[in-house]
Amino acid sequence: MARSKDKSPSTPKEPGRLKQMWQVFQMTRRYDSNIVLFMILGFLIPVLIGLAFALLLTPDNGFTIALWIVAGVLGGVLAMLIILGRRAEKAAYSQIEGQPGAVGAVLRSSLKRGWVGSEMPVAVNGKTQDAVYRAVGRGGVVLISEGPRTRTARMLDEEKRSVAKVGGNVAVTVIAVGPDSDAVPLHKLARRLTKIKPSLTKAEVLAVNNRLNSMTKKLPIPKGVDPTKARPQRGN
Repeated sequence: MARSKDKSPSTPKEPGRLKQMWQVFQMTRRYDSNIVLFMILGFLIPVLIGLAFALLLTPDNGFTIALWIVAGVLGGVLAMLIILGRRAEKAAYSQIEGQPGAVGAVLRSSLKRGWVGSEMPVAVNGKTQDAVYRAVGRGGVVLISEGPRTRTARMLDEEKRSVAKVGGNVAVTVIAVGPDSDAVPLHKLARRLTKIKPSLTKAEVLAVNNRLNSMTKKLPIPKGVDPTKARPQRGN
């Protein structure tokens, strides 16, 4: 009797890069009606620039004209991908903006190099689910409030005092993410951090972050947003 071979369950095949891009485009188009127009403009402008350079600089050389056009097409494709990525990120964050834990999702997945942050808040109001998050980078310590300023002001003051005790003269920046008119939109939070003027070295960033973490109590993530599912993970 022939011995039956155990068949291991086949793992589902991940979609290819083009299919993933199509899925991202479809998702973005549902929340951003202008995505098609921006992508078309992003493609056409480099192509037209390349054609203009070709006709102005080498009007009688067909090979060089072709090279300029190809360069314009490649530039247009790159511009389309950049626009798609930016608009997709904005569309993804618009779905969770205003929910508890949204800032934690950004700190977990979108911090630029040189910054250290956690999806875990350093202070939470159990009744309102307002929270304060912390990030440390070359720009110093940044405290990010999630919720109306009127409800997060006290938590921010307490955290600033705690940072002053541990971090000494380290610069502290406060950023508000919430319903206030002058608050930073969720999709611009990561880029806002990179605009802070550097004041620490890489070694100082690690030292300050370790000192602050040693003094921070572990708090539960506010219910509302699962940071691991808030948006697709970006490649490094």
